[in-house]
Amino acid sequence: MAANPKINSMQSSEWDLVITRVFDAPRELVWKAWTDPKHLAQWWGPKGFTNPRCEWNAHPNGTIRIDMRAPDGVVYPMSGVFQEIVEPERLVFVSSALDENGNSMFDVLATATFTERRGKTSLTLQLRVLTTTARAPQHLKGMEAGWAQSLDRLADRLAEAVAASEIAMVSGDREIVGTHLFDAPRDLVWKMWTDRYHVAQWWGPKGFRTTIHEMDARPGGEWRFIMHGPDGRDYHNRVIFREVQKPERLVYEHSPDKDSEPVRFVTTVTLIEEGEQTRVRVHMLFPTAAERDHNVKTYGAVEGLRQHFGRLADYLQKASAENPGSPA
Repeated sequence: MAANPKINSMQSSEWDLVITRVFDAPRELVWKAWTDPKHLAQWWGPKGFTNPRCEWNAHPNGTIRIDMRAPDGVVYPMSGVFQEIVEPERLVFVSSALDENGNSMFDVLATATFTERRGKTSLTLQLRVLTTTARAPQHLKGMEAGWAQSLDRLADRLAEAVAASEIAMVSGDREIVGTHLFDAPRDLVWKMWTDRYHVAQWWGPKGFRTTIHEMDARPGGEWRFIMHGPDGRDYHNRVIFREVQKPERLVYEHSPDKDSEPVRFVTTVTLIEEGEQTRVRVHMLFPTAAERDHNVKTYGAVEGLRQHFGRLADYLQKASAENPGSPA
């Protein structure tokens, strides 16, 4: 899961840098680590640094303010502004290292480009120093090493995230199996997976909306819903619950009729307590290997499951923040 340890640097002027790094993580995950301030605060800065203040508004003209605290307690503030956001391909921003009076010591134009490479992500980071003051050189001489350590920390965070969510097609068989470790108690995760109001908030791949017409989460009960794709296409689904063992296990079957998508498979969802966290295992069993492969190719079943997990994780985090200590 580790990122490529090699960092290639080319100097186009005295301080400018071009850094290339390959991460063993999908581009969507790397993009999120760069655009969500909660995630960015976990890896930004050299080894041992923390970010008690991390305001990172990743949208055009969005502002940046980060206070990096060194292991010795010294705080290094920076400000900035975003110039361009092209999700999930490109970020452009200008950052300013501030002195004790809040004045810029130097300004850097940063362009981060994210390229997908068969499930991995290549990051190219171009850093161009725009302005300097007399105090700039003492800081700029450590810029390359500082970025190297920051990207090492990012690699570690991405490896943890990838390990928490593992999805695979079982070779030569009829299955897709995925697991994800959610930072929430099992009762809450169960509710999010079985309460129609909550399910409608996160169900479906990124960019989809879901309308639930019926959700009777008991053996023999029907679940009818429509997934509205970002391209305007609607996907009608009919599901029959086979087993419901609160809060441990759900078994349901996609059982199509004339009004729903022609897909048929059985899903088993298992919720396992791991302290205050919950590991969810999703096992999808298709009638044949060919039908599994058709669903992967036509409906993006593997990537779709990964994005389902991501949306549920985000929704759980939001629900916990809005209702601390509440089962939502």
